[in-house]
Amino acid sequence: METPQGSELTKRPAIFFDRDGVVNRSPGGGYITRWQDFVINEGIGEALRLCRSRGFWTVLVTSQRCVAKGLITLEELHSLHDEMQHSLGAAAQFDSIHVFTGLPGTESLEKPNPGLIVEATEVLPIDLKRSWLIGDADRDIVMAQRAGVPSTVRVRTDHRVGVEATFTVDSIEELIKVLEQQLSVV
Repeated sequence: METPQGSELTKRPAIFFDRDGVVNRSPGGGYITRWQDFVINEGIGEALRLCRSRGFWTVLVTSQRCVAKGLITLEELHSLHDEMQHSLGAAAQFDSIHVFTGLPGTESLEKPNPGLIVEATEVLPIDLKRSWLIGDADRDIVMAQRAGVPSTVRVRTDHRVGVEATFTVDSIEELIKVLEQQLSVV
């Protein structure tokens, strides 16, 4: 999956997606450790296909501290993400997946640090100045700001709002409308 870092002319913008609460139904205060509990949000496949059709990289940036807590192994998490990719279908799969696990040595990847986004730029030739982030928590929005991602969309969930996003939506359906209106073909 790795691609060489491209020149400024070959870079494309990315849409960074948070996982729990955006891609799939939020587990609330817990963690999703089994595929049986992973419920993909209705419409997220359409949103991903739209982003890809406009020429944007699609990148998953997620915190899964459940690995460090011993609730799931790293291999099981990779398997869960493989199942997610398979369920999304080839036209809606993520180009790259980046995870903060809480394991020793991954501190720079913890949100709101920009590490997950920076890591993605080391794998894909991403133009951060034209990229977007879609998340549901302040830490997602702040991570994007710290990484130099100018456009953000907050999918409203039960998280308290302390940091404003560029756009706020109440559903994936509304998210798709914002993306249809705002994303130019690159």
